[in-house]
Amino acid sequence: MKLVVVSAGLSQPSSTRLLADQLTAAVVAESDHTPDVRVVELRDLAHDIANHLLTGFPPAALKDALDAVEAADALIAVSPIFSGSYSGLFKSFFDVLDKDALAGKPVLIAATAGTARHSLALEHALRPLFAYFRAVVVPTAVFAAADDWGADSADGLLQSRVTRAAGELARELRHRGPAEVADPFALTVNFEDLLNS
Repeated sequence: MKLVVVSAGLSQPSSTRLLADQLTAAVVAESDHTPDVRVVELRDLAHDIANHLLTGFPPAALKDALDAVEAADALIAVSPIFSGSYSGLFKSFFDVLDKDALAGKPVLIAATAGTARHSLALEHALRPLFAYFRAVVVPTAVFAAADDWGADSADGLLQSRVTRAAGELARELRHRGPAEVADPFALTVNFEDLLNS
């Protein structure tokens, strides 16, 4: 099983990456079999994404990340919220992803922001984005404001949301099983047609 985590945090260290790591650990803990986890840090691909938007051709590192997302059995997508919506870097990455890459794929959406006033961005920005891709977004979306990272919050509401969302994604993975991989030795050409040509 392949789990890909897309983190759009801009700073280093990043609360967005911290939330992505918590969600990943919770999904792994809830899974029957340990998934193969790949983290895609968009911060490291920012120039490649801009170049792809301008030229239409993805540099090697970006192509590798796009291929990983397309081949994943499930996705965790985490963005910081700026001005009431996902970050431009987050949106730009999904702008260069093939429109069919996430069709039917389970996705857990999450976001971070300085204040809880941005929490509805999950429902009015991220969920519609993944609906466009025809992904299967789990019911629980996870939002973390600055207050959620306090010393008293380790076992608080954030952790319960993380656990609930991770359980939902793990159940989706259990029901679906791993994606079928194309047989590299399968015949793609009709030999009769080749002989007649």
